[in-house]
Amino acid sequence: MTTATPTTRRRGAHSRLGGLPTTLAPAADAAAGHAGPPHQLALPVALAEPTRPRQEVLPSVVHVPGWLDLDAQRALVADFTRWARPPAGLRHPRVPTGQLMSVQSVCLGWHWRPYAYTRTADDTDGAPVKPLPADVAALARAAVGAAYGPDGPEAAAYRPDAAILNLYAAGARLGLHQDGEEPADAPVVTLSLGDTCTFRLAGTHRRTGPFTDVELRSGDLLVFGGPNRRIYHGVPKVFPGTAPDGLGLPPGRLSITVRETGLP
Repeated sequence: MTTATPTTRRRGAHSRLGGLPTTLAPAADAAAGHAGPPHQLALPVALAEPTRPRQEVLPSVVHVPGWLDLDAQRALVADFTRWARPPAGLRHPRVPTGQLMSVQSVCLGWHWRPYAYTRTADDTDGAPVKPLPADVAALARAAVGAAYGPDGPEAAAYRPDAAILNLYAAGARLGLHQDGEEPADAPVVTLSLGDTCTFRLAGTHRRTGPFTDVELRSGDLLVFGGPNRRIYHGVPKVFPGTAPDGLGLPPGRLSITVRETGLP
């Protein structure tokens, strides 16, 4: 067992019960009884989806719609199915009060449990956390460049070393919280795959309204940093059945959140 890194929330507190290991459900396409999207007749007129522009929704909070194409999304989902397997696999984290979180999580680089980072999955099987792949780190650096400019100081200085992957199955959501366990102030990168969700932003010193809600669809990128690096955020709603066909993901939404922890 490794030593837990103290946090800003209930310093060092955790549940003695540990997390609840889970197994990945079948992909949505397999569950529906087909391996890919159904055949569709060609239409004489292309019904193109209106372009959603890049938007800075709050200072240093940038939404880039459709940043990942479908092939890139499928590749990440395939990687996730491998990362989700034990050891140090997918589980429902448990908060210090003993309640299980509705999301299912697996970690790379550093293992996160409420509310500390360790190098081993101390709340499940105690196995070493899987490493953060170099291509995921490179993707996160490119994401910071897409948000703040490829030649900007944020992208040049970004050294991600951890990722938390949250699977939102039916009924799962994530309450308003800060990403406050990391000493580093580097931006947080969130990639959204699968079903569309409402991503809610509050303030850096409040969980209450007024809120800024962002619709995140499959392939969308959201980056938050600068004065809003510690903003309270959450996912109050996921919209079932809105994922692209053929993604290979179980029903629901997958978020891949990459960050630079600043931990030794």
